[in-house]
Amino acid sequence: MTELLTVEEINQRTTQLSDWKLEGNKLKCIKIFKDFVEAIAFVNKLVAPAEASQHHPDLEVSYNQVTVILTTHDAGGLTEKDFSMAQTISSLG
Repeated sequence: MTELLTVEEINQRTTQLSDWKLEGNKLKCIKIFKDFVEAIAFVNKLVAPAEASQHHPDLEVSYNQVTVILTTHDAGGLTEKDFSMAQTISSLG
């Protein structure tokens, strides 16, 4: 099982992610796109890295807005996996 990060580790790593917010034991990012087609194209870009890392974000799509939420469900909170995936997602656009 993946080890939970400490509060200090979480706070330090969160400051390195400009477009992510800490909400309880989750990381949240909201991406806004021109339209639904661009929003879904972004979601499709998440598939390969999520599968490769075996770490899948929770996603919510509302027309041109995609909300991405990361937490390590089996660990019960935030782990290094979440911050690594957040960096990957941020690099996708």
